[in-house]
Amino acid sequence: MAGRIRQSDVEEVKARTNIADIVGEHVSLKSAGVGSMKGLCPFHDERSPSFHVRPQLGFYHCFGCGESGDVYTFLQRMDHVTFTEAVERLAGRIGYELHYEDGGGPAEGAGNRARLLAANRAAEEFFLEQLGTPEAEVGRRFLGERGFDAEAARHFGVGFAPKSWETLTKHLRGKGFTTEELTASGLVSQGDRGVYDRFRGRLIWPIRDVTGQTVGFGARKLLDDDPGPKYLNTPETAVYHKAQVLYGLDLAKREISKTHRVVVVEGYTDVMACHLAGVTTAIATCGTSFGVDHIKVLRRVLGDDSGIGEVVFTFDGDAAGQKAAMRAFAEERRFAAQTFVAVAPDGLDPCDLRLARGDAAVRSLVETKTPMFEFVIRTTLARFDLETVEGRVAALRAAAPVVADIRDPALRPGYTRELARMLGMELDEVGRAVRSAGARARDGERGRDTERERRGDRSPGDGRPDARSRQVEPRGPVGAGGGAGGRPAGGAPEPPREATAAHAAQPGDPAASDRPFSITMLPNDPATRLERDALQVMLQYPELVGDDLLRHGVDCRFGNGTLAVVRDGIASVLAAASVAPAASPDAAMPAAVATRSVIVDRVIAEVPPPFASIVQQLAVLPVPQRDGTELTAYVQGVVGALVDRELLRQKQELLGRLQRTDRADTATYAMIQRALVDIERERRTLRGD
Repeated sequence: MAGRIRQSDVEEVKARTNIADIVGEHVSLKSAGVGSMKGLCPFHDERSPSFHVRPQLGFYHCFGCGESGDVYTFLQRMDHVTFTEAVERLAGRIGYELHYEDGGGPAEGAGNRARLLAANRAAEEFFLEQLGTPEAEVGRRFLGERGFDAEAARHFGVGFAPKSWETLTKHLRGKGFTTEELTASGLVSQGDRGVYDRFRGRLIWPIRDVTGQTVGFGARKLLDDDPGPKYLNTPETAVYHKAQVLYGLDLAKREISKTHRVVVVEGYTDVMACHLAGVTTAIATCGTSFGVDHIKVLRRVLGDDSGIGEVVFTFDGDAAGQKAAMRAFAEERRFAAQTFVAVAPDGLDPCDLRLARGDAAVRSLVETKTPMFEFVIRTTLARFDLETVEGRVAALRAAAPVVADIRDPALRPGYTRELARMLGMELDEVGRAVRSAGARARDGERGRDTERERRGDRSPGDGRPDARSRQVEPRGPVGAGGGAGGRPAGGAPEPPREATAAHAAQPGDPAASDRPFSITMLPNDPATRLERDALQVMLQYPELVGDDLLRHGVDCRFGNGTLAVVRDGIASVLAAASVAPAASPDAAMPAAVATRSVIVDRVIAEVPPPFASIVQQLAVLPVPQRDGTELTAYVQGVVGALVDRELLRQKQELLGRLQRTDRADTATYAMIQRALVDIERERRTLRGD
């Protein structure tokens, strides 16, 4: 019977795991302030990064779609695993032994996804061993003829499936896998006489996801008597979706993220040839055309938000290659990066090019790439007879929309002149055609947007940023109550203009939309910004705020009801044993890091459920770029400003009371005056006077 994982173990594994490492396997993260990182959200399509990660606190939040959580939540959402499976996976990653309550232990065969991945891993090991057998000589010869030695095969995990109906099936059953699991993994097929090995007498490439887990296989036909297709892939399974997987991405992702370049080739051997030739950013699709889901995966790894990146497509020079290039061009605008096409001399693919002309030729192929727009324009013009007036006019009509579709307005005039030169036509005439094509495209787009809005089905998946994500995108620091002496000069991202109304929707408000409440929807007045920024640093840097200032901060009155609930949650946690000791942090991790995470966890548990996401957002929201003593001054300045505001309010109340007090009541009069003196002394201390 499966037991419940001990809560202290859950906290310990979380404390020992750097959430940035886990998220970084799916998203290219960049610095976004002190202790904060950001990237393109893996849960919705966007052009500007609104997905923030706080490694010290172990939380993430997307200010575009509202997704938030900790490292366990991230794995559950990305890999579709249960909470228990997420904890067990991370514990295995760091070598931590879990303890189970109620006398139980890990569930036998628990987690369909985990079992399918385990079956694929066992099959990969089996195929690797088989490549060394006498029967696999045909496979080794195939690799050798294409310039791949044994070391290259090992690096890419290439194996061999024996020509047998049930050798793999028997092997995996002997390791405890059931027929149902093998069928669900796509390793076996079902026939009239039962199950049999799907891959037989073929060279095998493991297909891995971005984290390096084997989710499927690609098999190349070797034998003349094999009636199957040239390439046979794993069918769609719970872990393998061909429209979302890119071969070689697990090996290429770090270099892609580092260089902001990716090279898209057409086959497994092309990926191998490119990597061995030094083009280590090469990837390929797996038995399907390059599509929208592939772009979403690539953009996150590429960090595709600045426009400085490059996506290079390599295609064969034949008609099929040109057709593939035009399909890629149809999706080109989904990238912020510049797109290029590389076609090798004589129409050779990268694998054949490496064989014929060496590694340098493969590198040169990528470096001498052609801009995608230039390639498409030339391909479009090639369909027409430019020696005739009719042909040139028809070519202009076909090519003008291509130029009009160029995103960068600085490039458009240059391509307009280039098109005029290619056609041998007057620049003014070509310019008018381009402008007219652009106007028609904009009118059509407006019509489609109107229709989407009428149907209510507009989605961020249409290739443009979702209108909602644009409205709630953090826009950079704003003042929280400026001044000298450590006073805050900047704060959390400014809320959008649409959210600055005094009566912004609050959590639980029936008028609020289904989208999770975002702190960027809070009123944008200085008082609310100060309260928000103070709570932010209380959650993120309690050790820098200090115990005394922290207690004074949570005693302050708040004007915003939503933030007041968070303040009460912090106050409750502080009052409950002055923050209970956290789970023992790893020796390599500062105790303050684990303590911060535990504080946030306990505040989340303390506040009503509708407010938990607000706590997470405040814990993830980046503070202005400061470090060392500047950070301490900022943190204490923000909370000090909040306390100073509270003391000013108390002073005004006492002054009013003093005016109403009869001077004959000398005892009361003197008591109020002493209280005023104490308040002024405390205010001067806060200001460092």
